[in-house]
Amino acid sequence: MGDDRLAMEKFLASIERRAFLMAKIATGDVDVSLDIVQDAMFVLVKKYRNKPEHQWKPLFYRILQNRIRDWYRRSSVRNRWRTWLNGKKSDEDRLEGNPLDNIADPSGENPARVVMRGEVSKAIMSALAKLPLRQHQTFMLRFWEGLSVSETATAMRCSEGAVKTHSARALKSLRSSLENHWP
Repeated sequence: MGDDRLAMEKFLASIERRAFLMAKIATGDVDVSLDIVQDAMFVLVKKYRNKPEHQWKPLFYRILQNRIRDWYRRSSVRNRWRTWLNGKKSDEDRLEGNPLDNIADPSGENPARVVMRGEVSKAIMSALAKLPLRQHQTFMLRFWEGLSVSETATAMRCSEGAVKTHSARALKSLRSSLENHWP
């Protein structure tokens, strides 16, 4: 029993950062992302801890993607009601950014290089955020997490052909969106 628990802890530790980033890119909200990842981990441990270790990764990502999809559904309903009731943006929508972003870099790195890297990073995040949900999920699972076509299909509950189609469309869209940032 102790070895199973240690194996699960090791697995969860190995995926927590990437899962958080995946959720953060999908939702744009740190707190929501933390909640989604924590919930996905809890469900994996509660319902699937007795499954073989090689099944944990696709199972975890299926749970995570379901939680992200649920968040999209809830937030779209919430936004419709918020707009309908008062037509105002929420306080979170009005935040101007983090004031700590304006502090100089103590490492003394070339400012032009830092700006360029920041612009490229923003462009990538923006391009990922503009992808339709299924393309975004497929891209993140296949190319970010390195899951196989089969594992991605299992995680997304779709056919391998759908995974290939979504992957190709996501790559085409990202190449088009990011063509100004690479030669």
